[in-house]
This record gives sequence, structure tokens and C-alpha cells, in this order.
Amino acid sequence: MSTLLLLPGDGIGPEVCAQVRRVAAALTPDLNVEERIYGGASYDAHGTPLTDEVRDAALASDAVLMGAVGGPQWANAPRHLRPEAGLLNLRKAMDVYANLRPAYCFEALADASSLKRDLVSGLDIMFVRELTGGVYFGQPRGIEDLGDGQKRGVDTQVYTTAEIERVARVAFELARGRGNRVASAEKSNVMESGLLWKQVVTDLHARDYADVQLEHILADNCAMQLVRAPKQFDVIVTDNLFGDILSDAAAMLTGSLGMLPSAALGAAGKPGLYEPIHGSAPDIAGKGVANPLAAILSFEMALRWSLNRADAADALLAAVKAALDGGARTRDLGGELSTAQMGDAVLSHLGR
Repeated sequence: MSTLLLLPGDGIGPEVCAQVRRVAAALTPDLNVEERIYGGASYDAHGTPLTDEVRDAALASDAVLMGAVGGPQWANAPRHLRPEAGLLNLRKAMDVYANLRPAYCFEALADASSLKRDLVSGLDIMFVRELTGGVYFGQPRGIEDLGDGQKRGVDTQVYTTAEIERVARVAFELARGRGNRVASAEKSNVMESGLLWKQVVTDLHARDYADVQLEHILADNCAMQLVRAPKQFDVIVTDNLFGDILSDAAAMLTGSLGMLPSAALGAAGKPGLYEPIHGSAPDIAGKGVANPLAAILSFEMALRWSLNRADAADALLAAVKAALDGGARTRDLGGELSTAQMGDAVLSHLGR
């Protein structure tokens, strides 16, 4: 029996993960679903956002699905004990280096986009973000006292050939099953790590993926092109920082940040980490109005990429599309459905 570990986390995380649990029970009753506390909730209970027990449970599972972490109540916690540090440590422990962030626009939501319908109708971009290296993990880092009331903050952007090559390989492989086009985004004009990124991707492409169309694009230009003509892109591969920013920007092209899932993958046979790309949204937490579709679609990705249930994934994706086509909308999409009611709408189209 396969095991899915749920880590609801903080804010709206428990609310959206509750709908994932409902869908899993209806669609895959043979799936063993376990649950642990994580993030700020774990800090409050155990003094750390990620306990050794939860880390070990994640590594022993077939897939991990989390809700969201963080909130203003933990803003003054030591940086290494904040909820977000638990997420970074979990990613590192699982060695999930390739973050797949699809930005696709359901036809029913094309008018909800911040861009005109003709720019986003049919949009289907796959971001491949490097997830365990770069500026979020580089050393040295910290804030030092310079005296006379002055301080200096330091973060280090570091990448090795192997780190770049393995994530670029994921992007090229994905592209072969899609539009066969990869755009590699970096800042090779001003950053040494960006120059190395460009060199490594170029060499890998020439060596193993010459059949795939490769374009190099500066990350700031990529941001502009995403709002000018987003459908020009197929697969975008980029580093941890730029991937974080660019994929969040692209999320609004699809109608709402509450619509987009993500998958973080490592070596074959190892568990993947799945999560909606929205945050913990403390302003609406506990009100039952959060959109659960990003979390539900993260489960769809888990079924497809880690649980070997492509049939169930196809059924779930079709159910979400049917619910949206039928007019189901939470408040972020201009509707009035509650979190649970949107879960009901998806379940109704699963025939369960």
C-alpha cells in the first residue's frame, strides 16, 4: 500500500489539506494517508518547525503533500526556527532538487486572468526551478555589525556544475514530452553563477539534447515576456531565486495564485514533495473561504509523479475542469463557494 504523508502546516494549510483528504478517500481509498504537524504549528508544540520524526516519516513515505507554512505570529522566532526554515530543511533532507511548477490556464478562468483572454487562453508553461541550491542555501550568510549603527546583510549565490546539470536534464526530458522547447533563464550578464549556469546548460544541450530547441534568456527579460506574450514559452528552467519569483508572477496569468500546484522531485524512486504555491494567507485563515484547488491539483501531481496512478490523476484533473466549467468559483475567482463547497464540486464530478 502506498503512503501519502500530509503536512497541513499553518494558516489556510489545514483547510485546503482537509479537501485533499476527502478527495483521496473518494478517489484512492486504498491509499494510506498519514498526517503530522509541521511548520509554525510544530514550532509551537515542539520548539522546531520540522522534528526528526516528521523528517523520517517524509523520507519513508511515497509522497509528501503540504499545505502552507508561516504567519506573523512567528515573525520574531530565530530565523533557523521559523516555519519557512522547516520547509527549506525538508526540501534539503528529501533532496528534491527539481521543482515543477505548471502555469496553465483553465479555459473557464481565462477571463479571470490579469491579462487579456487572447494572451492566456490555452496557456501551458512548465517551470523547472532548482530547489536545493542557490542563494537560499549558500554560505556565508548572515547579518554582521559594522559598528557606528551600521550593519551588512550577506547572502551567497552558489551553484556547482552537477547541481545545474541535473535540473537542466529534468527540463530537457520534460520538453521532449511537450513542445520540445526550453528557455533557460539566468543573469549571465552580471552574475558569475549565472554565467556558469548558461555554460553548463549549453554544454548539456549540445551533448545530450540537441533535438530540443534551447533559448537563453535573461531573467528580467523573462519576467517582461511573461506579461507580454506568455504563450511563447513551453518549459522554463531557472535557479532557486528566479524560479520562485517568475513562477509566482506567472501564477496570476492563470486567474489566481490559489489555482497552481507544484511538485518537487529528486532521484527516481525517492518520495516527491507536493504543495500549492500559495502561502498561508493568515488574513483569511479559519474563515473557510480559501481555494483548495491548488492543493487538490498538487495531489493530482503526486498521483502522477510519485504514486504511479496516472489513471486517478487523469480523473481528478477532469473533475477539476468540469467543476470550473460548471461555474464553481471560490472568492478569489469572483465566486462565493466556501473551501468545502469547492471540494464538494470536485467530488461531484468524480461521481463519488
